[in-house]
Amino acid sequence: MTDRIAGRTARIETCLRERLAPVELHVHDDSARHAHHVGMRDNGVQAGESHYNVLVISDAFANMGRVQRSRLVHDLLAAEFAGGMHALSLTLRTPAEHERMVTQ
Repeated sequence: MTDRIAGRTARIETCLRERLAPVELHVHDDSARHAHHVGMRDNGVQAGESHYNVLVISDAFANMGRVQRSRLVHDLLAAEFAGGMHALSLTLRTPAEHERMVTQ
């Protein structure tokens, strides 16, 4: 994730695809909804690419609890947090869990 030319959304997608081999991945930049937050401004100028909603459906989450999954994704994206990403809203499921959720 050293490529700072690519946007953060693309870097997140690349990292998660490479490390988790998801069967489904959605990364949504939700920064505009949080533009009013004080932490979203850098010297009075609105900063972007800071808040994301992420859905990852991957077999890599098998035999992991919810907290362990979240820690894994946060660890994978540590460089993005260090580079100004502020928040992630995560939905992390195995394919079987996701199938149960969508058929209910």
